[in-house]
Amino acid sequence: MDVGIVSYGAYVPRYRITPGEIGRVWGADGEGMGASLNVKRKSVPAPDEDTITISTEALRVALLRGAIDPQEIGAIYVGSESHPYAVKPTATVVAQAVGATPYLTAADFEFACKAGTAAIQTCMGLVGSGMIRYGIAIGADTSQGAPGDALEYSASAGGAAFVIGREHLIARIRHTASYTTDTPDFWRREGQRYPSHSGRFTGEPAFFRHVTECARRMFEVAGTQPRDYQHVVFHQPNGKFPQRVGKQLGFTEEQMRYGLVTPYIGNTYSGAALIGLAHVLDHAEPKDRILVVGYGSGAGSDAFDLDATEEVGELDRSFGQPVSEFLEQGIELPYAVYAKFRGKIHMGGS
Repeated sequence: MDVGIVSYGAYVPRYRITPGEIGRVWGADGEGMGASLNVKRKSVPAPDEDTITISTEALRVALLRGAIDPQEIGAIYVGSESHPYAVKPTATVVAQAVGATPYLTAADFEFACKAGTAAIQTCMGLVGSGMIRYGIAIGADTSQGAPGDALEYSASAGGAAFVIGREHLIARIRHTASYTTDTPDFWRREGQRYPSHSGRFTGEPAFFRHVTECARRMFEVAGTQPRDYQHVVFHQPNGKFPQRVGKQLGFTEEQMRYGLVTPYIGNTYSGAALIGLAHVLDHAEPKDRILVVGYGSGAGSDAFDLDATEEVGELDRSFGQPVSEFLEQGIELPYAVYAKFRGKIHMGGS
């Protein structure tokens, strides 16, 4: 299939909090925790920001950059594990906000942190079959961790949107592959406010097994080796896991340079690998080969083998911000304001 990325956009809220500030409140070594996770600070959504607003902002940038007519969009899929409504789609609100309604299909995707990559695969099928001209795949989250839990040091907010099509591609998707099992490493039941996790077992046998097996499957399908890629992006629940899995597979730090964003903004869950891919596309040169391997607890991995085209440098990036600015900027918050923004403080009364 001659299908790929036509345009893209990313958005990360501007507020930040450091692991040291979180640890200070809970009597823990927050700086040590941050160092062990390789997370220097994480993004925090403002009270008026959620998965809908993040998705809409990222998609608006993508449409403007690619000069895409919203009425030519045939599908919008929003992958997230923090949809604002339990019963009401995020995707319809986003579609209406950008002027893509009413003649399209829209749906919300959920598969922990790989919901966005699953949306890309779905759009690939619809576009490749000729059913639609453009499909929109979004991965965005305003992730939560229980107060004092290890997740609180990394769970953050942000997202990225990708326009999938057949014309004027900036990156052609050569192959995709997946690896899926029933591995309950992370979960949240209906009505529960915060997710639960299986501690260190979220690494083995969950993250590392699925990411390495999916990557190796991609090498078989594509007939490639790590040295064939100029860039690699892994799902990044923290800054350490992707570095470790990259070394296990034979990638260098230079290949992982642009794909690793979690140390500066935290784990944006469904947005993590996709923001990393956006950062890579900000810097990619024509003919650069890119490997992306996402991961979602529960558990599964999706991989993509991409080629940057001659048009990657011609995309109009005057709209929106480069990912590097999101990594560098930020207004740091004290824990009390962060807790207020994230709804960890509840007002009493009737």
